[in-house]
Amino acid sequence: MIAAIEVPAPFAERIAGRAPEPTVSGDDWLRRLPALAADVLDDWHLRVTGDPMYGECALVLPVTGPDGDAVLKLTWPHAEAATEHLALRAWDGIGAVRLLRADPRRWALLLERLENRDLTTVSVLEGCEVIGGLMARLDRAALPQLDRLSDLAPRWADLCRNGSPNVPRRFTEQAAALLGHLAGDDLDRSLVHQDLHFTNVLAADREPWLAIDPKALAGEWEFAVAPVLWNLPELTRAAHNPRTHLRLRLGLVCESAGLDEDRAAAWTFVRVVVNALWGADSPEWVTRMVTVAKAMTD
Repeated sequence: MIAAIEVPAPFAERIAGRAPEPTVSGDDWLRRLPALAADVLDDWHLRVTGDPMYGECALVLPVTGPDGDAVLKLTWPHAEAATEHLALRAWDGIGAVRLLRADPRRWALLLERLENRDLTTVSVLEGCEVIGGLMARLDRAALPQLDRLSDLAPRWADLCRNGSPNVPRRFTEQAAALLGHLAGDDLDRSLVHQDLHFTNVLAADREPWLAIDPKALAGEWEFAVAPVLWNLPELTRAAHNPRTHLRLRLGLVCESAGLDEDRAAAWTFVRVVVNALWGADSPEWVTRMVTVAKAMTD
């Protein structure tokens, strides 16, 4: 039997105190995690070969086993990650990290090992072009198990109409109106990675760059451009003209992916306004989202 692993303290701090989304609290999952990891390592005949890594919601262990060098990803159960294995299986390593094995019940994935180098190591313009190219490669028909953008849109419209005193009313009203215009019969056509940004793309041996950590959605790719703009806020703040800087990012992604730039700008506006409403108790977060929203308006 493999000994229980030690959970890195900084990762535990990120997960501790989280409410169930929808079934397991962060604290409960952390208590189970060492034994869970040991069980999966034992069942899949894996051996840990390096220090644990982690993101916001998952612990990643470098391992070796029957498939050679790989990584074991153990994710805190939450709705956004529930279909990650389905998206990775559909992409089958084309433009994305290859899935080697999955146990959805235990929220465990065995993935090919990539380099520990993301798109923050290249210029922001090159990063935008890479992301746009990956969007084009990842585009394929939506899976029936995914959440649908057409279902999200009316809920978000209600959220925007209710508003918040901490988010400018003109933005929430505009976002609600845009959601009405963006709705359409073909809104759910594609399997979309809705969290594709600079740190969710890693260098690899078999290809220059591959997408990781999909938050899968049945939607349209114009919806997926927004994270490229709200990430790397330090570069936006340092820009002489933030609007020009953000519009350049938007244009490069859309040109590389073959997307409608006006539609991508509209979806980006909606998504950052919704983000601002979700985080309305944080003035810094609201300011960051409003900066992007302003850049998306003429």
